[in-house]
Amino acid sequence: MVEEALIGKKIQQYRILNRLTLQELADKAGLTKGYLSRIENSKKSPPVSTLLAVVNALHISISELFGESAENATKISLVRPSERVVIAKDASSSGYEYVSLAPKFPNSRMEPYIMTFPPTKTEKLFTHKGEEFVYVLEGKGVLFFGDKEMLLKKGDAVYFDSEVPHHGHAEGKTPWRCLVVIYNEMYNVTA
Repeated sequence: MVEEALIGKKIQQYRILNRLTLQELADKAGLTKGYLSRIENSKKSPPVSTLLAVVNALHISISELFGESAENATKISLVRPSERVVIAKDASSSGYEYVSLAPKFPNSRMEPYIMTFPPTKTEKLFTHKGEEFVYVLEGKGVLFFGDKEMLLKKGDAVYFDSEVPHHGHAEGKTPWRCLVVIYNEMYNVTA
């Protein structure tokens, strides 16, 4: 399993294995060369949408990035709290912190996370292929989806097309914590 600080190094290893320059991978993932370099050097924790763009450009799944492979294929994956992968502890770049709940299932079609939005507002929009499900565990927040704005509270659930620009932030002075499941058809790519 890959720790947060090693995610960038794993991206770099896959980039080199695929014989891609930093610029080539940045172009394929829709990023700048400088931003990708900061990710590879563990100076930036990428938001989920960026991580999806990078693994899709590398033709791998997020589970492969976390060290799981098809050779270790399984029909079930149990991840204890101590085994969860913290992807972003610092919400400053993405507007949220997130932890992967199922990093050990090779070539998974869904990626479940616990996302925590601190009580600060962000305007950064995210888009990525696929669909997204959000279930509010605690707090309340505002989800911006296209031209819609929705207040979501504990127990609320929303399912949406993640290609529509979206973002969210906590409402009030307490963090907003959500279970988020992302489906990305690109995960089914075989190398």
